[in-house]
Amino acid sequence: MESVLKQRIQEELKAAMRDGDEARKTVFRLLVAQIKNAEVEARTDGRGGVLSDSDVLALVRREIKQHEESLLEAQNAGREDLVARQQAELDVLKSLLPRQLSREEIIALARQTIQELNATSPKQHGQVMKALQPKVKDIADGKLVSEIVRELLG
Repeated sequence: MESVLKQRIQEELKAAMRDGDEARKTVFRLLVAQIKNAEVEARTDGRGGVLSDSDVLALVRREIKQHEESLLEAQNAGREDLVARQQAELDVLKSLLPRQLSREEIIALARQTIQELNATSPKQHGQVMKALQPKVKDIADGKLVSEIVRELLG
């Protein structure tokens, strides 16, 4: 099954080209190329060359991380021209992410999972995280989730 996010990226590229929006056009061209490379890789390793939305989202997250690093380097070098471009591209990339859970929503899910597992000690952190991860995958920051679970078990 074709990734919905991949289709959205292709449609966004067409719209950016029509509108003449350089930042969006650059980002979506980069993502289309990354997706094609990942599909070729998936074909060679036996996954049939089909990427899920989760796979495409992982590519987007990787690009966000790279753009954040480049933005920091440009800021440290005092290159305002690069800072503006990197920030514009970063904003486009972040618009592709699904809505992230709030801290309160993560706490509620973590409490529910802890209760389901009858977890009571910090030693059970790994067990709770293993059960909680599928519920929050792609919609919550893993570090924040781990921190909250640690607080609730501690």
